[in-house]
Amino acid sequence: MKRIGFLVSAVLLICIVSFTSCSNNNSGKLICGVTEFEPMNFRDAKGDWIGFDTELAKLTGQKLKMKVEFQEIEWNSKYQELEAGTINCIWNGFTANASENGTPRSNYVDFSYSYLRNQQCIVIKIDKANEFNTIEKLNGKTAAAESGSAGEAAAKDIIGDNGKIIGSTAQINTFIEVKSGAVDFAVVDVLLAERIAGIGDYSDLAIANIKLDYEVYAVGFKKGSSLTQQVNKALKELYDEGKIMELAKKYGLVDSVVLDTNFRG
Repeated sequence: MKRIGFLVSAVLLICIVSFTSCSNNNSGKLICGVTEFEPMNFRDAKGDWIGFDTELAKLTGQKLKMKVEFQEIEWNSKYQELEAGTINCIWNGFTANASENGTPRSNYVDFSYSYLRNQQCIVIKIDKANEFNTIEKLNGKTAAAESGSAGEAAAKDIIGDNGKIIGSTAQINTFIEVKSGAVDFAVVDVLLAERIAGIGDYSDLAIANIKLDYEVYAVGFKKGSSLTQQVNKALKELYDEGKIMELAKKYGLVDSVVLDTNFRG
């Protein structure tokens, strides 16, 4: 009886280890953590994910012979999702040369080669353009930014010790905060702002004439993941084949493409 019990326990242990390994590695799958962020990852009329990063991830999956899936996450929980194995990469206009709470993002994840240049920008109401025309005039004001984003880090520097930040679960929600008057301004990725501010329901919003530092996008992986090197190889091939530039033309990002094989975060 003891021997049978031992064998049963051993089999159960093997099953548990195998299940855990598969769960953490997502074997054969590239599961990308994303948020709604046009033009990087967003949904079409049918509810399917499209966008520059979405299609780039799919092309990469083809190179690696991996099935690509997209898991919508709350941006502020991205590292927890990665550690838990719910996703195995963060592929969502992920600003790599940025910090969170004073800690470089490269301390939390391993980054792929950078493949797009980006910049944070300030979104305000059009009728506030003359009032908020320098960064100094935003000190002490109330800002909106996606929680855990590069925009949030920039907003903290802008408002100083006497300002206030209202965090959002997604960048798109910050436009609502500005429009409603709940905040004085929002800090978001310019690639998104150029497609939202001044258009449709947000025709009363504008990008302030205040320049912030340039940034770059890269894919984030769990520390030590073998996927980083695999994806880097695929990105280099896709760049050399002109596939990345084709996507850039499709989504109006030609001037932003900049593959940096030396980038490490």
